[in-house]
Amino acid sequence: MSTPDSVALIVGLGNPGPRYAGNRHNIGFLVADELADRIGGKFKAHKAGAEVVEGRLAGARAVLVKPRSFMNLSGGPVAGAVKFYKAPPESLIVIHDELDLPFGTIRLKRGGGENGHNGLRSISKSLGTRDYVRVRFGIGRPPGRMDPADYVLKDFSGTERKELAYFIDVCADAVEALVTKGLEAAQNQFH
Repeated sequence: MSTPDSVALIVGLGNPGPRYAGNRHNIGFLVADELADRIGGKFKAHKAGAEVVEGRLAGARAVLVKPRSFMNLSGGPVAGAVKFYKAPPESLIVIHDELDLPFGTIRLKRGGGENGHNGLRSISKSLGTRDYVRVRFGIGRPPGRMDPADYVLKDFSGTERKELAYFIDVCADAVEALVTKGLEAAQNQFH
């Protein structure tokens, strides 16, 4: 996926602030934090309306992005980062929570619909395309009749937290594979 001059723009989706830090909806931020540790960098404020870390991920040039806006307004900061780094949308990798996958399941795909995910909808609208790679981190369906909007804003359960660090690590490995090997090889490895 990466050529010597290209940059992988890796966006972790979430909501800013300590109130949301442990929410299911913030899994993108949690994986981005793991990737920043691997790069050896700290997130810094950027004029695009996001926090960024620049460096090399598994030897490839990468920029990690965490929008400072709320999830459903992620498109503006992501489009700003795409423009600033002159990264074509096809080099964009977006990490997000996915209700339609069991907890801890990782799936990679290019394009497609947003499945009601307001962060993805905002990004697609701001970029004018859905043709970017998504790293879907399964959070499972809400129990009983709980509203999905409430469920994604709840912290991971105690049982989930016991396995969360492992699955974040696996998800970060999948992002590294995307950057170094491309989508098809990463899908073969992680699906």
